[in-house]
Order: sequence, then structure tokens, then C-alpha cells
Amino acid sequence: MKLPIVRLTPSRILVLGFVALIMVGTLLLSLPVASVSGRPLRFVDALFTATSAVCITGLVVKDTGTYFSQFGQTVIILLVQIGGLGFMTMSTLFAILLGKKIGLKERVLIQESFNQLTLSGLVRLIRNVVLVTLGLEFIGGLLLSLRFLADFPPARAVAFGFFHAIASFCNAGFDLFGQVYGPFNSITHYVADWLVVLVTSALIVLGGLGFPVIMELLTYHRNKKFSLHTKVVLKITTMLIIVGAVLMLLMEVNNQNTLGGLGPSGKILGAFFLSITPRTAGFSTVDAGQLRVGTWFLFIILMFIGGSPSSISGGIKTTTFGLVLATVISTIRGKMDVELFERRLPVDLIFKALTIITLGMGWVFFVTLVMSLIEPFEFINLFFEAMSAFGTVGMTTGITRELSDLSLALLMVTMFIGRVGVMTVAFALAQGREQSTCKYLEERIIIG
Repeated sequence: MKLPIVRLTPSRILVLGFVALIMVGTLLLSLPVASVSGRPLRFVDALFTATSAVCITGLVVKDTGTYFSQFGQTVIILLVQIGGLGFMTMSTLFAILLGKKIGLKERVLIQESFNQLTLSGLVRLIRNVVLVTLGLEFIGGLLLSLRFLADFPPARAVAFGFFHAIASFCNAGFDLFGQVYGPFNSITHYVADWLVVLVTSALIVLGGLGFPVIMELLTYHRNKKFSLHTKVVLKITTMLIIVGAVLMLLMEVNNQNTLGGLGPSGKILGAFFLSITPRTAGFSTVDAGQLRVGTWFLFIILMFIGGSPSSISGGIKTTTFGLVLATVISTIRGKMDVELFERRLPVDLIFKALTIITLGMGWVFFVTLVMSLIEPFEFINLFFEAMSAFGTVGMTTGITRELSDLSLALLMVTMFIGRVGVMTVAFALAQGREQSTCKYLEERIIIG
């Protein structure tokens, strides 16, 4: 009998590529040289850290700045950079540098990785992605380095500046400030610092917009128009930031443990950053564990939505949220078609959006349920943790390092699904079946 051979579809290759990258990172972080103490990191903790870095999340069980050596920190930021760009981007870049031809199979993989509609212009897209990423990270790193010169020696200021610029653009909440201000403090020391907050926020937002949107923004002076995708991304992103900031300010303005102790400008700046960071960033200018429960729930909603397609972010994506919102509005108005910006959207996109939301929420519910059975923490803390992993956000109420190995394993899978994409993972696991050509009789059921 012939053994069944699993066909390596583009979705499966992408999944296996990320798994391979995580395993390499795990081995490197398990080396004694990766820790300050010189003792090897526990395998589960090394695997969790590598998964968090490759999936650009930021959830940690060991403080990056105090536990890991310079070697370990370098491995982490390299994993963040490669995970942010995607292993297909890096593979294609090396192939281009070596003068190799990018074949049809590689182009299909790039198309799958960036959720592109066509195969044309993919190699040019890869070049632009790398150049734009490195350019924005360099500008951000330079600005942050200049600011940190006021607090640290030149070498540390530059290291901190570029480390956090890369982590910000890649929407990964890893930081080194534990060396100075104590472990697990993120950037809370700079809650009212306009330069640090605005530069970090700009990098986070740009990283979460998606590379196609960034390219259209850069070429707008020539084309003088945006595609429907870019219009939806910009509108939903702006709406979420503004509405989120207003609600964060209303909820936390009198909380002395977060924004209550700040001046008027500090409150506004803090609320603005609180609205941006749950969109898969992971940095925090206030102690997330001290936020009100209502604010945690608002965070959960924003984390579930996440960033935009073809970006470095997780979640169901802004376009998915916008499409479902448009579907609801069209249904209420009695319209048969879903319309956005005077364009009619195909039905298959609506099915895909509903599938993404159902699978994503279903998995988060499952993880939260299992964790609630084995962990002693409140349900809202566990729900927050699971959603933070799915949205590749990296924020925590402070319970990550106290979770059991089973919960850490569940969070690792959740981070992986959030980064690779729930549909990509579903397609990779699904057994291919031939589509039936017959159609059954139509019959209605009662809903609502």
C-alpha cells in the first residue's frame, strides 16, 4: 500500500516556515550564553519567548532587559524582525541578492503570505517592503536614540533607540527598560513624554496599516487616488483610534493608578497611546494590571480587531471588521448588496469575514475555558490574556509568568494562529476535497 503523502500547499509551507523559525529561535535562546546568569533557559520558557518574538506578540515569562544577555536580546530582536517581515520575504530577499530567479511557486507563496489578489508585481513588492521597513525603523531608531541620549550613555541610548524602533514597527512589545526602571515596566517611565510616545505610536500605526497601504500613501502624490482597500483601512483605523482614545480617557481619567495622577496633556497623551497599543503593539505607558475592568473589556474588543491585512499585526483585521459592520448596516437598511465607498462587495468576502470571526472567537473562547479550569485567576484576566495572544498584542494584566505550562502551550498556539492567520492555519489543516458540482434545493429557515 502506498503511504499517503501530505501535499505541501502554500498555506502549509507558510505554517511550516514559521514553525521552523520558532524552533531555531528556541534552540538559540536555550543556550547558556543567552542568559545573564549563564544558565540555560527552561525549554518551555525558551519556546514561549521564541514564539512570542516570531509571532511579534511581546508576552514574556522572563524580562527581556534583565534576564537575557546581549546575545539573547540580539536573538530576540532578530526573531522579531524576521517574524515581522515574514520568512517568505526574507527568503525572497536572499534569493534576489544571490541573483536567483523567483519562480511561479515562490510567487504563489508570496501571494499567500501578503494576501495579494494577483501574482503581478510581487518581487517589486518584496523590495519595497524591505526598503520601507528598514527606512522607517532607521528614522524611528534615530529619533528615539537622540531622545534617550538625555537619559543614558551614547552606546545604550543607540541600542535602546533602535531596539525599540524595530519592536514598535513590528508591533512587538519587547523592551529593554527593565535594566533601568525595573523588570516588566515596559515604557511606563515615558507616559508623558511626547517624543517617545508619538514616535512609538507612529511606528506602531504604520506597521499595522499593511504594506500595500503604506505604498499607496507614499505614491499618492503621483496617483492622486486610493484603492478601496486603502480607504477602508484608513477609515476603520482612524475611527478605532479616535473612539478608543475618547473611551479610554473617560474610563481612566479618575483612576489614580493610571491616568488620574497625570496633568491634562499627560491624560490626553496616555489615553491616545492606550487606544493604539491594543492594536497588536504590546507596549504600555501605564500598568495594564491597574486599569479598570471596563477598560480591560474595551482592550479585548480592540485586540480582537487588531491591525490590517498584509501587515505585521494580528487579530481579525480592520477590513474584516469593516466588512461585517457594512453587512450589518446594509441588512438593517434592507439592502441586498453590501456597499463601501460606492462599491459593491462580493458575497464570498462576506463568507470569509464571518468565517474568520467565528473561528477566531471560537478558538479564544476555547483557550479561555480551558485556562479557567486549571488556573486560579479571574475569568476576565484569562480572557484578556488569551485575546492578547490571539491579537499578537503582548499586553497582560500581570499573570503571564505565573501560568502553568499547559496554559503557556495554549497561548503559544494562539499567538501562532494570530500571526499566521486563522484562515491560513485552517487551510493548512484542512484536507483538500473536490468541490461538488451539484446544487441542492433552496429552503429557508427562521432566524433572529
